[in-house]
Amino acid sequence: MSFILGLTGGIATGKSTVSKIFAEHHIPIVDADIAARAILEPGTKALAKVKEIFGEEILLDSGALNRKKLGDIVFNDQNKLDQLNECLSHYIRQWILTEKARLVEADHPLIVLDIPLLFEANYKEITDAVMVVAVDESTQLTRLIQRNQLSEEEARQRMNAQMDLSEKIKQADFVIYNNGTIEQLRARVEEWLISKGYSGD
Repeated sequence: MSFILGLTGGIATGKSTVSKIFAEHHIPIVDADIAARAILEPGTKALAKVKEIFGEEILLDSGALNRKKLGDIVFNDQNKLDQLNECLSHYIRQWILTEKARLVEADHPLIVLDIPLLFEANYKEITDAVMVVAVDESTQLTRLIQRNQLSEEEARQRMNAQMDLSEKIKQADFVIYNNGTIEQLRARVEEWLISKGYSGD
């Protein structure tokens, strides 16, 4: 019987790094970011729907999505961003559920669902437990400024656009703190895997 672990965190808290550590231990990952790309490949229903809403201008000559053009439209207009998210959420959920079912069928003991908006988009209901990757606010701010080359104001805007990290921690079954080095983070994840009997292949 597979155990479904939801993995989430805040922007720049290290969730993707934790996901990579799980993958290094041969734990299968269902990644919402991959889902968001896969559902918008040429010829997909989701891409047809996005074209219907935003027009031909969001396509390249090849028929593929012009991500920069779409980004320019939605990140300057909250209503359009909400419209896009609402349009895509159904397709992303279907992709995630299909991948999860495939891995359960293959009888993997542990399956990780790597979903940034896990709580916000109600994915907690399809997991057995949720792990939140957390850091203190000043560390999060510093890492985000450095990683994305942002001003402090821009970084705070991005942090404030998400559910508060303290709220995610309250709802978590497991919290991995990532205020230190990658080596320390790796040790915490490996310690969790061993404590739960999932040492990987």
